[in-house]
Amino acid sequence: MAKRKWFQLIPKAKPTGWKKTDPPSVRRRKILRAKNGNALRAARALQALANVTFDRATRERARADARYFYALHKKRRRRK
Repeated sequence: MAKRKWFQLIPKAKPTGWKKTDPPSVRRRKILRAKNGNALRAARALQALANVTFDRATRERARADARYFYALHKKRRRRK
């Protein structure tokens, strides 16, 4: 029996352009644009990336960006 993966890619997912080598402002702009301005979607996508990658630099940067977007979502939600 084949081993089941807990993480499955979304078949029609749009490429985000997120690269660990970009500065934080560029990374965050790219992922937010790819997720149509939805900070919660961006945070969840980056958290998923951080959870599955083996590269330490990618994991750290994706987690940092995810925390940024979770905080942004919380701030926007309080404003309503």
